[in-house]
Amino acid sequence: MKMLAHGIDLVEFGRLERLLERHQQRVLERVFTQREQADAQGLRNRLERLAGRFAAKEAVMKLIGIGWREGVAWTDIEVVNDALGRPVVNLSGRLKELACQRGIEQITLSITHTDRFAIASAVALAEGGLSM
Repeated sequence: MKMLAHGIDLVEFGRLERLLERHQQRVLERVFTQREQADAQGLRNRLERLAGRFAAKEAVMKLIGIGWREGVAWTDIEVVNDALGRPVVNLSGRLKELACQRGIEQITLSITHTDRFAIASAVALAEGGLSM
């Protein structure tokens, strides 16, 4: 597999917490899929989980390189854990089309946290061809 692109993002918990305090339902529905919301519901570290997902979505958008335009929605990116607890990216809608157009076959993701921040790193991979 060849690396095509990389994206990284950092989210401060306090910033997301303030946003949720002011516009909780609107933010949750606009940014997170139903599954992401359910996965974080009731967790002791709910804010940490949501911040990591937020950072992951931003990192994915950076590696695709279009920003939040061209009909892309936050919920076109879903971050869930596999059976071993690793974060996995699922794309849908317009974003999935754009990723395919760019030759992206797989996105690997890593998320980590400190006591105040979540950081996510995303790498776009393809079987062959030219690197971006």
